[in-house]
Amino acid sequence: MLRLVKSSMLLSVIVMMTFLLGACGTNNASLKDNTSEDTVELTVSAAASLTDALKEIQTLYEKEHSSIKLVFNLGASGALQQQIEQGAPADLFLSAATKNMKALVDKQLIDSDKHQNILKNELVAVVPLDAQLNITSEQDLQQDGLNKIAIGIPESVPAGSYAKEALTSANLWDGLQSKIVQAKDVRQVLQYVETGNVDVGFVYKTDALTSSKVKVAFKVDPKSYSPVNYPIGIVKATKHAQEAEDFYAYLQTDEALDVFIKYGFSISQ
Repeated sequence: MLRLVKSSMLLSVIVMMTFLLGACGTNNASLKDNTSEDTVELTVSAAASLTDALKEIQTLYEKEHSSIKLVFNLGASGALQQQIEQGAPADLFLSAATKNMKALVDKQLIDSDKHQNILKNELVAVVPLDAQLNITSEQDLQQDGLNKIAIGIPESVPAGSYAKEALTSANLWDGLQSKIVQAKDVRQVLQYVETGNVDVGFVYKTDALTSSKVKVAFKVDPKSYSPVNYPIGIVKATKHAQEAEDFYAYLQTDEALDVFIKYGFSISQ
């Protein structure tokens, strides 16, 4: 009799635990599903030179929009353009050159009425903070003691394309080929200079301002290269059209533009 009572009690406990665990599992699944439904991830493919400013904007925006999670895909504008052309997930594109945006508009991957120039930048030449070489202009890049010059790959990195334009304008491009080291994006150029792997590198003014390990050797004459404009556009294939439009609009507000100005960008008029 006692054994029967114990068996009955044990069975009751097992049934009760099974019920409770099932209920907890249902609640957890429900919570996960609600979180998934309530939170929208926006993927922004953006030029590497915007890294620091976008990190701060991300904090501001997500604080005001708790249901939005911003995911940044940072790199060379040309490479990002190709990714979008190949169907890589992206909701917005923020390029460091108008040509990359135009290419996507022409292929009808970005609406013609949903892109806008918002920022401007300048090209500078930077050297390591402890550099001994005297470099004050493009002509000084020819000196014998200067062995390596870093630029972004001109075909895919806008800063590299601008640097090539400037060096071509100064009739130096062909003569400097043996010294030029190409990098995947402008931030890699900066890293090469910071680590002393090259003597000088061409980056944007905004990149130079982010580093305590380099100094500006000279500002490149803006007349020697195309204007550095940053357009933003909404990718047609976005699955979050309203959220993408909201962030697109936010990046043109005073709050967002003030952050870009803080990091050295100028505002397109």
